[in-house]
Amino acid sequence: MTDLNALPTAAVLGATGCVGREVCAALGRAGYDVLAVARGPRPDLAPHAFHALDVAAADPAALAALLTTARVEVVVNATGGWVSTEEAMHHAHVRLVDRLLAATALMPRRPRIVQVGTIHEYGFVPDGVPIDERVEPNPTTPYARTKHAGSEAVLAATRAGEADGVVLRAVNVCGPHTTRASFLGTVMAKLAEASESEGLELTIADARRDYVDVRDLADAVVRAARAPVVGQVINIGRGEAVSMRELVSLLVSASGIPPHAVRERSARVESKGGGWTQADITLAGRLLDWRPRIPLARAMADMWATDRAVRSAAHGRPAD
Repeated sequence: MTDLNALPTAAVLGATGCVGREVCAALGRAGYDVLAVARGPRPDLAPHAFHALDVAAADPAALAALLTTARVEVVVNATGGWVSTEEAMHHAHVRLVDRLLAATALMPRRPRIVQVGTIHEYGFVPDGVPIDERVEPNPTTPYARTKHAGSEAVLAATRAGEADGVVLRAVNVCGPHTTRASFLGTVMAKLAEASESEGLELTIADARRDYVDVRDLADAVVRAARAPVVGQVINIGRGEAVSMRELVSLLVSASGIPPHAVRERSARVESKGGGWTQADITLAGRLLDWRPRIPLARAMADMWATDRAVRSAAHGRPAD
């Protein structure tokens, strides 16, 4: 017998990453039971049920059984990242989606799939051009190509009536638990080791990019899980291109290091994402009733505070 009082269940793949952990928290606040799925657990996922699994290597039938037993109604794919090789990216971004789609096709009731893609799927665009969903994707890097392949697989299965999917193409994220593999994460690590007396030299490219707080992205995921939108691509960002120098300045301010202690050096743009990104987020407002709410200054302050707390815990001392 079905329990009419049971909460809906959402599975989050990649639950231990920067995006995944915030999606877990947002879904929990929105009234979902959360099944967190990742290759290894983190202590701060304790409120949620956890299942250790490399989805990209999983047997689809076993994955279908896991999701069916947990009565999963929504699956959020928040896996992947700037991993080292194209083979590793294919495993994380393409093979995983193929296994997920094969699994959900075996379920008696197919869940909603929210695929967290990337704005980089569109490829490079000229400076000053906002990117809307009508831009033809032209991914040029291994990261963008493999992420796009995963997104296209979800869309193709949805068009064929074999899935119920929606794709969010997100800009770069900032905020709590931002990975140190990112540009801002690298700057944060250097600031953590810097002293006012010795100062710090930072190399900053002359680029402008759209950044969104990871908590705003998580809110968009929750809305996409519930919205009556199928087979749609929706851009998620702040809708503004901010200079990297401004972003670094906000992070330096959050760190408490005096600005005069930081020496800037210019550099060529060599990012995997190019020198310009600005998402047109009109469709997100119309279809999801979503807009970004967290200012970048607060995102940088919370990013720094979270990282400081993690560093303090690692060294066995309380954060001051």
